[in-house]
Amino acid sequence: MLKRVLVTAGLVSGLIMSLTAVQAQEVTLRVHHFLPAVAPVPANFITPWAEKIQEESQGRIAVEVYPAMQLGGAPPNLFDQARDGIADVVWTLPGYTPGRFPKAEVFDLPFIGADAESTSRAAWNFYEKHLQDEFADVKPIAVHVHGPGNFHMRAPAIETLEDLNGRTVRGPTRMITRLLETLGATPVGMPVPQVPESLSRNVIDGTVIPWEVTRALRVAELVDTHTEFAGGRSFYTTFFVFAMNKDTYDNMPDDLKAIIDANSGLETSAWVGRVMDEGDAPARQVAVDRGNTIVTIDGEELERWQEAAQPVIQSWIDDMQGRGVDGAALIADAEEMVAAEAN
Repeated sequence: MLKRVLVTAGLVSGLIMSLTAVQAQEVTLRVHHFLPAVAPVPANFITPWAEKIQEESQGRIAVEVYPAMQLGGAPPNLFDQARDGIADVVWTLPGYTPGRFPKAEVFDLPFIGADAESTSRAAWNFYEKHLQDEFADVKPIAVHVHGPGNFHMRAPAIETLEDLNGRTVRGPTRMITRLLETLGATPVGMPVPQVPESLSRNVIDGTVIPWEVTRALRVAELVDTHTEFAGGRSFYTTFFVFAMNKDTYDNMPDDLKAIIDANSGLETSAWVGRVMDEGDAPARQVAVDRGNTIVTIDGEELERWQEAAQPVIQSWIDDMQGRGVDGAALIADAEEMVAAEAN
């Protein structure tokens, strides 16, 4: 009898341990993105966000992060991977699929954005007011922008508008390639992971990207000049989304949904933007230490660039009008939101 009791107790104990193990990992989230793990956003936002989710769920949510497209596909596929459940969470640029998220392009327009943290707060507010229809296929956890976009070129440096004539420059999205073309460059659209090889093979003369990503991609070693813009508004920014598969979220228990919700929204968007702002200075220092030339566009020359960029803004307004959307009103709203957060 004693032996039978001990065996039964052992079986019950084993069953409890098994149930506890199952309960400890009720959900596994696969997070997929396009940059190396050492880049600022993966290292200082995505990984800490994953760790925070795991800790707050007491291990009931496990998070696996797959950098540099390790789950397959190309960066333009990431949004659909989140929509279709190939990945549970993705980080990507909606602009990698041109024209698909037209209202979100307002944050890709020239001289709209300020610093990344403030503009990311504005971007979340704008999403809540204007973009829920464009992102209805996923559950956005954060939307944000990067810091000021700059030129990173082989010599000669871009010092005036005329210096762009005939230069082949990589652009990330439809609106930014349109901006480059309007200003006289020959634009080449491509996701940012392709930039180092394209520079190495002389496919492009240079690229526009924020400082923070240049360090992970070793851009300062592949070019020797950089051009920044003075003033309180960026030459350009790009709009990002950190988004979750809706079914994955909907199938979670309510208490686990609450953990995701608590780590989504305005403050999470600001967190990503802050990481991008903080990544700019050390990446810029790499270029300084290498002795690269750094130019700043300001004064009357800056005014020339701002005036030359106006046709890009008008073309977007006209495009939006053709879609039945008041683009001018969206720009005014975005600018007001950015100003409110930046002040």
